[in-house]
Amino acid sequence: MTRRAEALRTEPYTYADVLARDESIRAEIIDGELYMMAPPARIHQRISVELCRQIANYLDGKPCEVYSAPFGVRLFPKEDQSDDTFVEPDIVAVCDSSKLDDLGCNGAPDLIIEIVSPSNSRHDRFVKFRKYQEAEMREYWIADPEEQTVQVHILEGGRYVTAVYDKNDEVPVAALPGCVIKLAKVFSG
Repeated sequence: MTRRAEALRTEPYTYADVLARDESIRAEIIDGELYMMAPPARIHQRISVELCRQIANYLDGKPCEVYSAPFGVRLFPKEDQSDDTFVEPDIVAVCDSSKLDDLGCNGAPDLIIEIVSPSNSRHDRFVKFRKYQEAEMREYWIADPEEQTVQVHILEGGRYVTAVYDKNDEVPVAALPGCVIKLAKVFSG
């Protein structure tokens, strides 16, 4: 489908559309709306690798698994692939192996981390925040390279309770008891 044809499309996008796309084109679908994803900046990738490294080191020998983008998450999976929300978070931790298949995670993972950039900050802070809360995802982090902060949202009673940490803090991961992330290493350089 050409970009012009996509612009003229009136029906909502679904997970089936994602599966039909060229793998080199990264996109997410939220409430049937297609969001194209730009390639991440180098600082974004450096932060992602460090966060993933610290989590993976902690999980070594444990039943939970951590994945980095691109890794698909179907927040509200349907058997016929008509789900209208599909995301590719920067980092995902999953402790329930029954949610995993060859294409990603089916259902809310235990932890999602998004690393914001000027082009996606609003999307991650508002649109995805709302969808992750609706999916009752246990823990959602937003790492901000510019501010060198991490917002940690933990689900309590169906709503997120938020705490903000800066580059000098060590942050406990509620979804992974005993895991503590050293932000000085995340935001170094």
